[in-house]
Parts: sequence; structure tokens; C-alpha cells
Amino acid sequence: MPDHFSSLGLGGIALLRKAETRSLSAENPDGSKGGGARANPGDDEHCTPAASELGRGWKVRPCIRVRSGETVVLADVAGPGVVQHIWMTVLHERLRMIALRVYYDDQTTPSIEAPLGDFFANGVDGCALIGSIPVAVNPRGGMNSYWPMPFARRLRITITNDGPHDLSEVFYQITYALTDVPADAGYLHAQWRRSMTTRQHPEHTILDGVRGRGHYVGTYLVWNQFSNQWWGEGEVKFYLDGDGEHPTICGTGTEDYFGGAWGFRTAANPETSGPVTYSTPYLGYAQALIGGERVPCHGLYRWHIPDPICFARDLRVTIQALGWYPTRKFQPLTDDIASTAYWYQSLPSAAFPALPSLNDRLPR
Repeated sequence: MPDHFSSLGLGGIALLRKAETRSLSAENPDGSKGGGARANPGDDEHCTPAASELGRGWKVRPCIRVRSGETVVLADVAGPGVVQHIWMTVLHERLRMIALRVYYDDQTTPSIEAPLGDFFANGVDGCALIGSIPVAVNPRGGMNSYWPMPFARRLRITITNDGPHDLSEVFYQITYALTDVPADAGYLHAQWRRSMTTRQHPEHTILDGVRGRGHYVGTYLVWNQFSNQWWGEGEVKFYLDGDGEHPTICGTGTEDYFGGAWGFRTAANPETSGPVTYSTPYLGYAQALIGGERVPCHGLYRWHIPDPICFARDLRVTIQALGWYPTRKFQPLTDDIASTAYWYQSLPSAAFPALPSLNDRLPR
């Protein structure tokens, strides 16, 4: 059977499959067959005056408007099927003001809930360039997700404008296949958390409260650094299936977890060189914003696609905030860390903690 879910490469592209491709956009809001490019200029508030001289079929309804406080349904699709690609773009300064939510089958609580930009590994300023396998972000702010999102009975995707201003242009396209879904297919989940670590407890929780069977597939971090020296000594820990005080999987440091080393520096003298950013298929340090009026800020991702972390009953993931004292002892840090965790699991899944309010989501 052709594999719609696990292959993100070219391995199965030549295999013919029994599936129907559909795509949702402002030009075809319900994804119906033959339903695209039907709007006439002036049909509704989403139509653009730029099409008035050409008329129907000529980019009449390319985007939608979302008022302040409004929730809009981008997708409400009957299954079985799998989302294969999501492309979106909005004004970059609004990304943390928009909440993305995804609901599967009969669940009333979302399985994906995050600020829009953070889901696409773009939670700093919307300008990161990401060249990875499941997420690609291109100039300027063209955000793409290739995470497979299977669903058995129903898929709903919504966005909520929590900002004080109306959004005049939200562009999107969601491509999916109507096809059989294997009984053992997991559902993509993503959860956003933010915390201020303390010197007494220099640890951020990336994920907790997960119940069920699944595998962890990715981490995206936005790290606002309030210390003035090195910040990346903390270990990432995975507590699996009843682990108590001690985790089953424990890394050796923050830059190590994201595939780098020695402070992300290339010069022989680390005291006189800055960090070097990179974006690779599975690992990235896409942004290092250092200097100017803002605190130093770092954007990093790791996708566990070749090396998913499997759990049978429960999962908790944490990261430490550690630097160095001049005495060469570890220094606990007070830093502002926001994380997006990605994992697949069976349903039903546990309800998430409440998404923080707007002011608690905005970049610092």
C-alpha cells in the first residue's frame, strides 16, 4: 500500500495511489471538486477590488479578512484523509497574536494549539528562513508545513485573531488527500508553552501531561536571554512511561541537542566570535538576534524524524537553563523560553493547559 504518512522523501512518489487530492484556500473555502475560482468581484468583504476589471476567475478572493476577536474555520473536512501541505502568510508582526488550533475526529479540545508563527518555527519576528524537511519558511514569511496530518473521521482547523486590530490579509492553502488511513496511524499534536526560569528552578517544561501511545517528533524553541554570557549548557530530558525523578533519555547540552557544538562558534577564539546560524533538514539554529535594543534572542529547531522518541503510556520533556560562572561552575539562569513540541499519538488525547493570554505570548 502506498505510504501517505511516513515518507517525506522521494521513495514512494512513483507509486500510483487510490486517493483524491483536494485543496482549501480563500478561492475554494470548502475544497469541493470544481469549486475553485468561482467568486465574483464584490461578492463579499474578502474579494479584492484589484480584480474588478478582469472579473470572475482572476484572483478575485485570494485571502480572507479576520476581525479582532474573531475565530475563522479554515478547514472542516470529513475523513478519512491526510493533510499533506499547509502554506500560510500574514503580516509578520501579528504572528503571536493569531492562535492556530486543529481538532481531530470527535474531540472537542484541540490537538494542535500554538501561536501561528511558532507552529512554523517562526516565533521570533517572522523573518527566519527555515530549510528543513517538514517545515520551510521562505522570504518573506511564506510559511510551509509538510507534517503529515492523518484523520479518520473529521478535521477542523481554525485561527483566532486575539490582537487588537483586524487582519486585512490572511493567505492560506491547505492541501489534503481523501484516502484510507491505517488503523495504527497517529495524529499530529503540537503544544506551545512559555515560562520564565528562575535561579532557584532553572528549568522549562517543554511538554507534560501526555497520555497514550505515540512518538515525539520535534522541538522548536525561542530563547530570550537575560544573562550576558553563554546560555546553552542545559540538558534536554525525556521522561518516558512512568519515569520518576530520573529520565530515560538525557542529552548533554542545549547546543548539542540542536546538533551544534562549542557555543555554535567557528572561530578559534570563542570570546571574539559570534554564533553561526544554520538550517538543515532536521536541525537548525535559524536565528541569533544579538545587539540592538532587544535582549539576545535565539530560534532553534530539532525534528526527530529519523529518530522519533517512542512512548507507550506517557511523556514529559524538559530543558534546563544553565550558563557558566567565571569559576567554571554551572550558573543557573533566569531566561524567557517559549517552546513548541510536536508529537504523534493515538486518540483520545488529554486536554492542553490554557494557551497564555495575548500579553503573555507577545515577543519581548
